Amino acid sequence: MQQGVGGGAWGQPGPQPPIPPAQGWPAPPPPQSPHHQPPPQQPPVPPVPEATGHIPLPPAVAGTGGAVLAVLLIGPAGAGKTTVARHWASTRPVPTAHVSLDDVREWVCSGFADPQAGWNEHSEAQYRLARRTCGFAARNYLANGISCILDDAVFPDRPVVGLGGWKRHVGPALLPVVLLPGLEIVLERNAERSGNRRLSDEEVARIHGRMAGWYGSGLPIIDNSHLDVEGTARALDEALARSLSAPGGW
Repeated sequence: MQQGVGGGAWGQPGPQPPIPPAQGWPAPPPPQSPHHQPPPQQPPVPPVPEATGHIPLPPAVAGTGGAVLAVLLIGPAGAGKTTVARHWASTRPVPTAHVSLDDVREWVCSGFADPQAGWNEHSEAQYRLARRTCGFAARNYLANGISCILDDAVFPDRPVVGLGGWKRHVGPALLPVVLLPGLEIVLERNAERSGNRRLSDEEVARIHGRMAGWYGSGLPIIDNSHLDVEGTARALDEALARSLSAPGGW
């Protein structure tokens, strides 16, 4: 019986050698089970930044800038209120006026009721009149886009010369700041004064002691015992800027 080529029976194929994969094509993957799950892909790991030791600092206070403000600078005699208020007003980048209550009180020439001669109904009436005049001037400046800073020796425990009267005449947006250096500094500065602006040491000490009642009031207090005029004006501007950025103000 004739055999076919390859060793099988005639008409039946014999065993065939494996066919190698074509050159340049990858071999087919092995068959996978129907329950096979591909491995989950891991997200790329971000590079770890190099540690520098840098500690972020809070942003610096930029000052009041061009804000239109109504400011009341409070302090005892000799605290430097008028000098600091005038310097702050003259160095702002926007128009700013300075009004001193003592200057307005002394507009009265004949019949001036000097509080140093005794606080009575006449000196109190002239004080109230001067405060109303200052308040009118401040509102007029503000209505024309000009900031205004006023200065006065406002007492925390005396409504007649208290903060409420100023807010009534200027407005609720008035920003009070207390200037309160040490007693020895106030006495030295008062000694350099002349005329009716100079008080006795006993009166200066009494006023200074009553001004200490502002501590705990919530108002910003600047101790300018070791600050010059420029440094005190800068501290004033920073205190006002913090007030403007505070949610509820003072």
